[in-house]
Amino acid sequence: MSGALADLVLQLIREAEGNYYRLVVIAAPSGRGKTSVLNEVACRLGVEVINLNQVLAASMLELTERQRILQLPKLLEEVVEAQSGKLCLLDNIEMLFSPALQHDPLKLLLGLARNRTITVTWNGAASNDHLVYAEPGHPEYQRYPVKDFLLATPES
Repeated sequence: MSGALADLVLQLIREAEGNYYRLVVIAAPSGRGKTSVLNEVACRLGVEVINLNQVLAASMLELTERQRILQLPKLLEEVVEAQSGKLCLLDNIEMLFSPALQHDPLKLLLGLARNRTITVTWNGAASNDHLVYAEPGHPEYQRYPVKDFLLATPES
């Protein structure tokens, strides 16, 4: 299964190169193999997978809450800019959904995907043409229409 999904992700990465927003989202609930797929894609393409939570946490350690809110877009851009080539693979993006950071996670990712292809794992689900993160009523709940990005799920 992960081989077939990795093949699909590679196809979507190639397809994304011609899009205005070059964002590929691998969406599935926790424990469904998203990280394994991303690692397989990275191995095939010879690129690194970035653990976004780890990098952002280290970057924000000395910042105040207000500074974290203000600096998040810049810190994300620095993470992406540090990668060579036109592709950036991001895993563990959960920190972006923190209500304390007061940003729209998908909007941030789409902004990054203007200048290079960004592929991310999304700990959630895709159903009825919507991408969902968390459950309704949860403080981190987000629901987006599937547009402006390419989507890969284990069911694809």
